[in-house]
Amino acid sequence: MKARRADGFVRIATAVPYVWLGLFLLLPFLIVLVVSLSTKEIGTPPFAPPVTFSGGVPRPAPDLGNYAYLFDDPLYALAYLSSIRVAAIATLVALLLGYPVAYAIVRAPAAWRPLLLTLVILPFWTSFLIRVYAWIGILAPNGLVNNVLLATGVIAEPLVLLSTEPAVILGIVYSYLPFMILPLYAALERLDPTLLEAAADLGCRPAAAFLRITLPLSLPGIVAGGLLVFVPGVGEFVIPDLLGGADTLMIGKVLWDEFFGNTDWPVASAVATALLVLLIVPVLWLQRLQGGQR
Repeated sequence: MKARRADGFVRIATAVPYVWLGLFLLLPFLIVLVVSLSTKEIGTPPFAPPVTFSGGVPRPAPDLGNYAYLFDDPLYALAYLSSIRVAAIATLVALLLGYPVAYAIVRAPAAWRPLLLTLVILPFWTSFLIRVYAWIGILAPNGLVNNVLLATGVIAEPLVLLSTEPAVILGIVYSYLPFMILPLYAALERLDPTLLEAAADLGCRPAAAFLRITLPLSLPGIVAGGLLVFVPGVGEFVIPDLLGGADTLMIGKVLWDEFFGNTDWPVASAVATALLVLLIVPVLWLQRLQGGQR
């Protein structure tokens, strides 16, 4: 009897994550997919469903023209490529900054690690929007950076730092850097220190031991941190809207314009669906590569 209860509890506990994913991931995606196959109309909602009923019999009539429109207008391809490029650069910068921080935390005394990890996640205690707005005051022509450079005589006139692509990259790195540090810390913290000791006993220099032992074994943390920065960075809207200029083209802004500017929900849903497919492919490839390495 107890064994049956335990088995039932395990089944329920196992089913909870699948129910959660089904309700909050699969179901919303199916709704977006259905809307992407609809036809735009003036009304509420502003689209006609892709299924009609004749005599009580459902007759599917999907409109694939929304996806064809993505290939006809070069704006969407440019937005996808620009978003991927900006997110990739931000992910690389976050990795270059986050790896030394995670490595230093792992090397710190055990009593200091909780405090250092708290400092890493401390920015999350403040509103995301406020943190992004703060960079406007830092990068503006009359902001902190320009005032300091002007006061020290480094520059004669204010630099154009705001409303640029580097400002967007800086904002993404700042906002998502903890998502890079924490997986790297988890991967580095699990490493067996005796491996480095054995390498040193065999005459391996610290730099070579890092490249041959530490770096390969921390690859799962690099992949996890890279995905946690890259995936939300591709679809980011707030940061490009506040820190980027008119020339900053990213798919998040395109989605906003289609939904709220043009009120073209079917095309906007097609853009979102294509973006999801575009992001799933590298994620599955990296998971397969990681599994093969294991």
